[in-house]
Amino acid sequence: MDSSSTGGDRRQATRQKLYEAAVTLIAEQGFSSTTVDEIAERAGVAKGTVYYNFQSKAGLFEALLRHGVGLLTAALREAAERTAAAGDGPVVALDAMIRAGLVFIDRYPAFTQLYVAELWRTNRAWQATLGVVRQEVVAVVEETLTEGVAAGELSEEIDVPLTAAALVGMVLVAALDWQAFQPERSLAEVHGALSLLLRGRVAGRPG
Repeated sequence: MDSSSTGGDRRQATRQKLYEAAVTLIAEQGFSSTTVDEIAERAGVAKGTVYYNFQSKAGLFEALLRHGVGLLTAALREAAERTAAAGDGPVVALDAMIRAGLVFIDRYPAFTQLYVAELWRTNRAWQATLGVVRQEVVAVVEETLTEGVAAGELSEEIDVPLTAAALVGMVLVAALDWQAFQPERSLAEVHGALSLLLRGRVAGRPG
């Protein structure tokens, strides 16, 4: 195996450990109260490894936001592409994206809590990055909504950017409420409820 490839894999594995340690600690005690020493100890690496990979704690958190939202964006896009390949339309794709979002949140609840909390904060060093990664997620939904309007499955009166943001927000908030207050519900139940909202409000036709 190529030594450069091995080194890259090793560095990525180290970064993954640091992401997991940081997201867990920051979810437990907040960004300000979490130290680089604690992140390094939780990840099982030397303190210098954090600075070698990210320069600072803020740099690590900014990279964590990009990494986590990148995974969510990829999951939504893959769901849309899978439904398109199966010959299904945009509304089915939106429904598949809702489920993919719930699966992601169920798998990464601590990251989702951090991401939603940071959306409401201001004057953070990573505010610009947060805006960029938020738009990456929303843009995937916007694409599918636009396709739905063009195909006649969705009303031309839909405000695509606002509706896309609302759908993403609906999934995030509903999933966090599910985990915090209704953990006895299954993912299928939550998906079913959101699917009805999608089809009744976004995909519904005027009577």
